[in-house]
Amino acid sequence: MLAPPVAEFRVTPGLGWPLDVEIDPRIGWPNVPRETLDWPERATVRSWSSSVETATTALPTPIEIPPGPRRARFDEDEFSSPTIDDDPPTIAVTDRPESATLPAPRTTRIFVVANQKGGVGKTTTSVNLAAALALGGLTVLLVDLDPQGNATTALGVDHPPGTPGTYEVLMAGAALADHVVKSPEAPNLTVLPATIDLAGAEIELVSIVARESRLLRALRSYLDNHDADYVFLDCPPSLGLLTLNALVAANEILVPIQCEYYALEGVTQLMRTIDLVKGELNDDLTLSTVMLTMFDGRTKLAAQVADEVRNHFPAETLTTVIPRSVRISEAPSYGQTVLTYQPTSVGAVSYLQAAHEITQRGIEENS
Repeated sequence: MLAPPVAEFRVTPGLGWPLDVEIDPRIGWPNVPRETLDWPERATVRSWSSSVETATTALPTPIEIPPGPRRARFDEDEFSSPTIDDDPPTIAVTDRPESATLPAPRTTRIFVVANQKGGVGKTTTSVNLAAALALGGLTVLLVDLDPQGNATTALGVDHPPGTPGTYEVLMAGAALADHVVKSPEAPNLTVLPATIDLAGAEIELVSIVARESRLLRALRSYLDNHDADYVFLDCPPSLGLLTLNALVAANEILVPIQCEYYALEGVTQLMRTIDLVKGELNDDLTLSTVMLTMFDGRTKLAAQVADEVRNHFPAETLTTVIPRSVRISEAPSYGQTVLTYQPTSVGAVSYLQAAHEITQRGIEENS
């Protein structure tokens, strides 16, 4: 058997391998920084065999590189341990402190969390309010209607493509109870996961009979055989058929409004859609709760927007305001809500107060 030919290594002058290269066996690529430009003209080459041929020359004049921005964490070596500056979550799933027991409503309250404006905190509000109510001893179901599946991620539930969930319930008529998953965030919290497959439902629902009430029928069937004090329907940032299904299935609307000017512009269009749904598809739908989110007390703009919202919705706007908080933004990266990630943070305390205010309002309205 003939031996394979010996490969001849040719090194480009000025851009050859540096001296003493150690090949990483996991990926077969030398572990060298990309900023290393002062390499020798002829470098040491270590072949996969035991033979080593060395040829060295003088180093060329190094190239000075101006300092650039710090490299982002996701651009670091994928096999190295990431450096986390902030303290990791200190509370485990098994020893999370539960909030004070919250009063249960007489009948199931179904909230649709909707706002056509993106980035106002719909998903953050849905998951944290659901977790706060569940930690208060109530039974909560969260239905993720957003194809991005961020609410599913924040509640610690894996949802790779193909995971059965909201898409199967809406398109295939599957039973909602067959696809709900328990969330590790609270013992009484379940979630109907969403995947990217749900993105095609907007088009596929167009040709289906009674397309706007498919979620309503599935939810009614579920509630006939399962107890739930609160149901949250997390909607995508649009007024399409997914949001329309949620508006038809719910009896209350929760509108999160970011304390910035652009957030006010989308409320007018949302109110027109609500009026159309009430007149044609769901007479029981009421705008019961408006929540101010991302409030920055250091700016006059936030205070002005808050005052304007309270003037337009004096009875519906909660007294509790959700502030801007880094902890709220960090929590989903750990697959947690802020209530379990940092329960003593200002964001967690604000959502607990908001959950308490919502339950108290429900008791007062029913009394």
